[in-house]
Amino acid sequence: MIEMGSSRTYKRIFLSPPWVDASERRAVEAAFRSGYVAPCGPQVDEFESALAALAGRRYAVAVSSGTAAIDLVMAHLGVDSSWTVVAPTLTFMATVGPAYHRGARLVFVDSDASGGIDASLLERALRDLGGRGRTLVMGVDLYGRCCDYAAISRLCRKAGAVFVSDSAEAVGATFRGRPAGCAGVAGIYSFNGNKIITTSGGGAVVTDSKALADHVRKLAQQSREKCVWYEHREVGYNYRMSNLLASVGLAQLSKLPSILKKRKAISDFYHDRFGKPGSGPLSFLPPVEGENHWLTVALAPSGELRDEIIAALSALNVESRPVWKPMHLQPVFAGCRVYGGGVSEDLFSRGVCLPSGTGLARADLARIAKGVSAVGLRGGRGA
Repeated sequence: MIEMGSSRTYKRIFLSPPWVDASERRAVEAAFRSGYVAPCGPQVDEFESALAALAGRRYAVAVSSGTAAIDLVMAHLGVDSSWTVVAPTLTFMATVGPAYHRGARLVFVDSDASGGIDASLLERALRDLGGRGRTLVMGVDLYGRCCDYAAISRLCRKAGAVFVSDSAEAVGATFRGRPAGCAGVAGIYSFNGNKIITTSGGGAVVTDSKALADHVRKLAQQSREKCVWYEHREVGYNYRMSNLLASVGLAQLSKLPSILKKRKAISDFYHDRFGKPGSGPLSFLPPVEGENHWLTVALAPSGELRDEIIAALSALNVESRPVWKPMHLQPVFAGCRVYGGGVSEDLFSRGVCLPSGTGLARADLARIAKGVSAVGLRGGRGA
């Protein structure tokens, strides 16, 4: 282990903290003045209109989290134990957690070299299912890098499966010039505190289906019927986004172009500093056109060196973390079928997410480089 000194010497550098300033404060104050503090209000409506435009969709429904957005879409579709949900194994739990709670059968598919779902393995999984029961494919835009919407859409049409794009990490990204979340019956956004833009906590469903948008909006508000009294013909949820949080989201959206520019500059720094022969122990996931650079993912030559990099950064009070642990390796999903698995397992064993927050300063990047370089001096680039 490389000794780096006490982490208490340094102010903490987080992986991807919120980037806010006076504009968010002014937006919240305006929402207070409007009188719409707790319930839905004009800022929610405005935020939804802006999100629909961002996604290239006709409708958007702002809700309490990206997980809630996924759950609501699955509720609209009627996902239950008769359904099979196919998802990339390299993803965050929220992609498949709602399906698990609904009793659906889960099938996991390995990644390709870029970290996205392997289309050839997805094709095999869908072929093996053979149209038995109802099937939902969750595409995931991993770390802000859009999966292959065209290939997934084609395979789902052929198999009669439903496609939902989990773009929780990909706000502002594009696929072949089209916005993240534009594909499938619905797209999912997250505005958690660590995302490209934040509402503190929140998410959204974006879609071209009026029926889906209307039903999701109704479900998110306890499925209340349009009556003077509280009338319920189905059981809903308390999943709606508050007006105050939507006001923060509007301020954040106004800064999205500058946020994307800064995130790319941070990613470029890492690639320039460590991505050249002899420059350190790291390589990187291959670039994907249109990515939003939410988190820069580096690959160490070995799991041992990956752990040393994380430890060296921690000693400098810098947060980093491994990439998502594949779902098929999670104990709770031990009995689920997986197609492939070796690529995602390798990415998990060697991958490290580097600090990518929009507010990173030059001195912060220098400290991060110091920690990574200290390991590189011992480890070289390895195999």
